[in-house]
Amino acid sequence: MARRTPSAPPPDDIEEHILDVDVREEMRSSFLEYAYSVIYSRALPDARDGLKPVQRRILYTMDDMNLRPDRGHVKSARVVGEVMGRLHPHGDGAIYDALVRLVQPWSLRLPFVDGHGNFGSPDDGPAAMRYTECRMDHPALAMTQSIDENTVDFRPNYDGREQEPVVLPAAIPNLLVNGAAGIAVGMATNMAPHNLVEVVQALKHLIKKPDASLEDLMRFIPGPDLPTGGKIVGLDGIREAYATGRGKFMMRAAARVESITSRRKGIVITELPYNVGPEKVIERIKTLVQSKKLLGISDLKNLSEADINLVIEIKNGFNPDAVLAQLYKMTPLEESFGINNVALVDGQPRTLGLKELLEVFLGHRFDVVRRRTQFRRDKAMDRLHIVEGRLIAILDIDEVIQLIRASENRSEAHDRLIEVFDLSEVQAEDILRIPLGSLTRMSRIELEREADELRATIEQLEAILADDLLLRGLVSDELGEVAKQFGTPRRTVLLESAGQTVSAASVQLEVADEPCFVLLSATGLLARTADDTVPEIQSGRHPHDVVASAVRATARGEVGLLTSAGRVLKLDVLELPGLPPTAAAPSLQGGVPLAEVLELEAGEHPLALTTFSPDSPGLALGTRQGVVKRVKPEYLPSKDSWDVVALAEDDVVVGVRELRTGDEELCFITTDAQLLRFPAGSVRPQGRTGGGMAGIKLAAGASVRFFGAFDAAEDAEVVTVAGSAGALPGTEAGSAKVTPFSAYPAKGRATGGVRCQRLLKGEDGLLLAWAGRGPAMASGSGGVAAPLPEVDERRDGSGTPAPHPLMAVGSPVATQID
Repeated sequence: MARRTPSAPPPDDIEEHILDVDVREEMRSSFLEYAYSVIYSRALPDARDGLKPVQRRILYTMDDMNLRPDRGHVKSARVVGEVMGRLHPHGDGAIYDALVRLVQPWSLRLPFVDGHGNFGSPDDGPAAMRYTECRMDHPALAMTQSIDENTVDFRPNYDGREQEPVVLPAAIPNLLVNGAAGIAVGMATNMAPHNLVEVVQALKHLIKKPDASLEDLMRFIPGPDLPTGGKIVGLDGIREAYATGRGKFMMRAAARVESITSRRKGIVITELPYNVGPEKVIERIKTLVQSKKLLGISDLKNLSEADINLVIEIKNGFNPDAVLAQLYKMTPLEESFGINNVALVDGQPRTLGLKELLEVFLGHRFDVVRRRTQFRRDKAMDRLHIVEGRLIAILDIDEVIQLIRASENRSEAHDRLIEVFDLSEVQAEDILRIPLGSLTRMSRIELEREADELRATIEQLEAILADDLLLRGLVSDELGEVAKQFGTPRRTVLLESAGQTVSAASVQLEVADEPCFVLLSATGLLARTADDTVPEIQSGRHPHDVVASAVRATARGEVGLLTSAGRVLKLDVLELPGLPPTAAAPSLQGGVPLAEVLELEAGEHPLALTTFSPDSPGLALGTRQGVVKRVKPEYLPSKDSWDVVALAEDDVVVGVRELRTGDEELCFITTDAQLLRFPAGSVRPQGRTGGGMAGIKLAAGASVRFFGAFDAAEDAEVVTVAGSAGALPGTEAGSAKVTPFSAYPAKGRATGGVRCQRLLKGEDGLLLAWAGRGPAMASGSGGVAAPLPEVDERRDGSGTPAPHPLMAVGSPVATQID
């Protein structure tokens, strides 16, 4: 066959036909047809069942395939293939995407499909349909329930070979519960999910009071309830959306500031805004940190498994609340949600407010229940008609049998039954099909009972059809059952906009170099106060830890820690956790253990804190062998630690205090219950390398139990606890004694002192000794408050049995820093 070139004229036997068309009219009509197809058949949900056509076809097909929750899972590809081949000719990708969304609990407040396999995450897509399996979940049964009882209309599918439902019966108010999102031509919909229990309560209220106002309904539905939880900040936009169908609100992640380590604060995120995944947040934070637009973050960990758990570690010196405010402002931890309640009503797209959405669903449920009731009544009436015919035949069974036997054929027997017994054609045909085994006396009784039950059922169904109040009550009861079966508690917290939004500008990002106090407890906890308010840490009404030392400092300053090895360790105040206001924190349990901040040598113990103030008169320290020394705590910026005393072999520092005036009293208390007090001015200051001088004369076998320096005011007290030196520490309560410090006379340096407690039988020395500004506060094991006996004016009297072992004694913080 010869090929004809484009320029060749057409053959003579082909008639040329050219149709002139107006391009503008053609474009207009084609575009309108396309737009209508997208709006009606693909993008927008029906306001009655809240489903787009592809979602409706998936659920209907799975119901038709009998993929119920009590059956096994099947390949997702099988469901997709059935939907595409029978009802939805728009490609398997779109069908599978819709199926996946019906599975995901972070996409729907009430998922309809039970998936098995990898159906994705908020950040990642699902596995291919050949790898995943699915079946209907229980809520899906409520959506398709009674679909075979003429409750909804059906229409031909795309090729006219099958029928598909126009809408599902939908016992669940799906459009409000699960929301919807879609983009059509010239319009879009974006509806927020809500709590099923709240929506049902509003529906039941609307059934009772059809003229209920929007304010009445919002008492039951205060706002959306998102699948991922989180917070909604600002309810004005929600009220506007409920009134007009359009509005906007802010979604915020659920985050809290807490101590992630004993030294570091962090932000823990447990819930994210709707449609925001953790990887999206992490990527944005990393980008901002790398570009130095977001400050104060040292580390970010994603510990999410079944639940969201993002841990953001905050650098020392930065305010966690201010960093969190920056995160809300600059990352997807705070996102807006624009409500646009566009749905199909009678085939037309409409923007609906809250009450209109509820009314459309109720209208659908009234129609479904009415049609179902009509169907069940007609079916019961048909069955009653058959039963009544059988009863007629059983009453005259002999005549019926004779009539049938005398007939030439089935058709003649059928006609004669109608003529003789006045039966309908349906009854006559049924009698001809009755097996002889059912024509017994028991069958007659059963038929009479069935007829009575059918008449009662028909009466009830007709009463519902005749009385609108009964119909509305039935719908209300069914909605209550749905809420009881599928309802869950609210996940999203609603916050009014006023006073709830954290402003990054209102909170200082970095911790200011403001005055504070640094505290050291007897159990080795370090902390700083939030401001320069004197903390009332020690309170007999609460578990507490004795504050062994407290000094004034600034948040970005440095202090020194004096140890039993005669060393000063430099310590950055900013590394210490800040205690909340004292009213909320009556203890030091929020402090950081010393071992996590500084490294001590074996056998070395912390004793006290000191500042590096050039105006300080220096330190006074005493050793276990009775040596006393005054030294200036000079600051060595190039070193992290340095010695302040040259200790003799096997000697250690037992006490050290920073002097304020240089006129304090120095006090030694020994293991054999001897107390020596003398003025600090009698000790000549030495350099760091000096070894000190004789402080107290020790008896054979005795050693220093306590050394301190303090202003010997009238309220100074001495606490001693005597017991057996052979007992394990913390196991023997011993006998305790509290005596005014003024009861002990002052003596010269390097003398033996005076007795401070008479030892009883079984007591060979002091287990614990302390002297300082009162009132003395004691703690037992674990820093728990322990009572002390009443003050005993006798300086050499014996003690009273202590109810619990005492581990530490100290002064109130205010007396240490005044």
